[in-house]
Amino acid sequence: MIERKFVTKKIKEQQIEEFISQTLKNVGHSHTSLQRTPVGEKVVIYASRPGLVVGRKGENIKKLTNTLKRKFNLENPQIEIAEVEQPNLDAQIVAERIASTIERFGIQKFKAIGHKTMTDVMNAGALGIEIIISGKVPSARAKSWRFYSGYLKKCGNIATEGVKRAQAVAINKLGEIGVKVAIMPPGTILPDDIVVGKLASIEVKPAEKKEAQESEASSKPHRSNAEEKVESK
Repeated sequence: MIERKFVTKKIKEQQIEEFISQTLKNVGHSHTSLQRTPVGEKVVIYASRPGLVVGRKGENIKKLTNTLKRKFNLENPQIEIAEVEQPNLDAQIVAERIASTIERFGIQKFKAIGHKTMTDVMNAGALGIEIIISGKVPSARAKSWRFYSGYLKKCGNIATEGVKRAQAVAINKLGEIGVKVAIMPPGTILPDDIVVGKLASIEVKPAEKKEAQESEASSKPHRSNAEEKVESK
């Protein structure tokens, strides 16, 4: 029973995050976190442009609050907007930016869009980036174009936890264009990194001092047990 409650809770949180991401398209939405408080549910929305999320006089927030109450049975949802400090290092924001730019300027300029985005991400300090644009680009047959720069892990624990991945969809006249983005942020600790530290200082006695101590010990007279008994009497 306890496991079912946890699973149901996680499914509900995932549904809320998917609904908010679909509602807040092209506004720099990164991700959403749901927190339980004694007053009610606290929904924190991370975005690069909080002004567009709030809307004019808070209209978007009011609509989103009423929708969450009605659709997901939340008693008292409190929505909080948090600004993303480095949007060029957020994979979801970068993927949505590429998709919206393709929809605005057309698929013919997908190479310039890919190289421009890749340069911005690397200038922000990322260790590596990979962009995959798939679909009818630009011919009538579906293809996949890959843009990459820097160093990016493809396997192991670092590839699953250290690399940020996201995807977005651009609607074009010829169909849907898929965008996948993978970014390795700065400060990622790799298992093969060599850490250079200070060695502990070890005090070594000179050889001459050691030889002098050994010679002094050998020069002392050795008395037998019989002599010791005589002196004791």
